[in-house]
Amino acid sequence: MSNKTFIVAELSANHGHSLETALASVRAAKEAGTDAIKIQTYTADTITLDCDTPDFRVDSGTLWDGRTLYDLYKEAYTPWEWHQAIFEEAKKCGLVCFSTPFDNSAVDLLESLGNPIYKIASFEITDVNLIRYAASKGKPIIISTGIATQEDIDLAVQTCREVGNDDITLLRCVSAYPAPLENVNLRTMVDMKDRYGVKVGLSDHTIGSDVAIAAVAMGATMVEKHFILDKSIGGPDAAFSMTKDDFAKLVQSIRNTEKAMGDVVYPMNLTSIKGREFSRSLYVAEDIKAGEIVTEKNVRSVRPGFGLHPKYLKELLGKKVNQDLTKGTPMKLEFVK
Repeated sequence: MSNKTFIVAELSANHGHSLETALASVRAAKEAGTDAIKIQTYTADTITLDCDTPDFRVDSGTLWDGRTLYDLYKEAYTPWEWHQAIFEEAKKCGLVCFSTPFDNSAVDLLESLGNPIYKIASFEITDVNLIRYAASKGKPIIISTGIATQEDIDLAVQTCREVGNDDITLLRCVSAYPAPLENVNLRTMVDMKDRYGVKVGLSDHTIGSDVAIAAVAMGATMVEKHFILDKSIGGPDAAFSMTKDDFAKLVQSIRNTEKAMGDVVYPMNLTSIKGREFSRSLYVAEDIKAGEIVTEKNVRSVRPGFGLHPKYLKELLGKKVNQDLTKGTPMKLEFVK
């Protein structure tokens, strides 16, 4: 990743069980200006159990209440046999393609495809065995922190470092779909950077672009947002996903924000400062005869800036001029005795 914010379109379940839709989504993400497309690598059987007991039923005020985890993930997963085609399409488009694995077998599949980055989802941050295995592959590790305590983050970062992987990005994330603005707390992202000495970014589940743009202004090196070709595709993530046009506007806003942030600059060469000529300086404000005294009336600080710096006014006041001076003359120190 470069100094430019790494913008990731999260495909997730937004393929409607159609490989062609998934591939078209890759192309659309490229057209929107994103840097990467991200998928998820799991099956219902690798992520949960086929049970219809209360423990395995969603009932927490989400978009998916009433469904079993198994049923939900069976709908949402990206078939493993599609992965190679998606990776190849992304490469053809000039996009980075990477994935979130949910067990070791997913890591093995992704390794066979040359997956360049591993993303650990928020709900997997406690699975230190998965984190250890993914981190051991020596690729950059991105970890979402949506449901994490500070202890969870401590352990996840420590686990990566124990296997010699210090290329870690922690993402501020709110695991609510969509996420309320008042829960985002972007200052936590900045604190994670300082606390853990890692790169930071945002996995954004809010509606709109505001939070992502603010995160970039606060130092995010990565922004991830769900992407969908057309909301009519439906699916578990459609309601809080961005379409191509909105994503393109987000990308442009982020790039504009980066330009505006620029570098730390304190110009030394005054001629290089645009508009400097319109600063204040000392000018003769009315005709003065040789021998007359400089006053606040006959020498004033005015625009433009070609005269003497205003800081010299006190030094000039009360002194006699040594020559006739006409109104509009830029004042100089050598004009006084």
